[in-house]
Amino acid sequence: QVQLVESGGGLVQAGGSLRLSCAASGRTFRSITMGWFRQPPGKEREFVARINWSGSTKYYADSVKGRFTISRSNTKNTVYLQMNSLKPEDTAVYYCAGGDDWGYWGQGTQVTVSS
Repeated sequence: QVQLVESGGGLVQAGGSLRLSCAASGRTFRSITMGWFRQPPGKEREFVARINWSGSTKYYADSVKGRFTISRSNTKNTVYLQMNSLKPEDTAVYYCAGGDDWGYWGQGTQVTVSS
């Protein structure tokens, strides 16, 4: 069992940066794929990025490629999402998820980008 808790969201101006963190409990963290999803207001939840257990393989949605970076620390049981050059369309609730079938989810953290 893995429990996930996100932090680091907030209000930022367009062009700014934020770093989200997702702290995980449970021994299996270091062996599972982790990812970030987001749900913009009034829209469906969408994939943002994922990283394999070792950190050697990363995938990004086209909308964030080149601006966002996913990383993880298996010693700290934490996955990060560094978000640069933020745009108003990045405004969403951001969720951390884990597992091959995304069986583990955090409660979400709000990111608001003002124009």
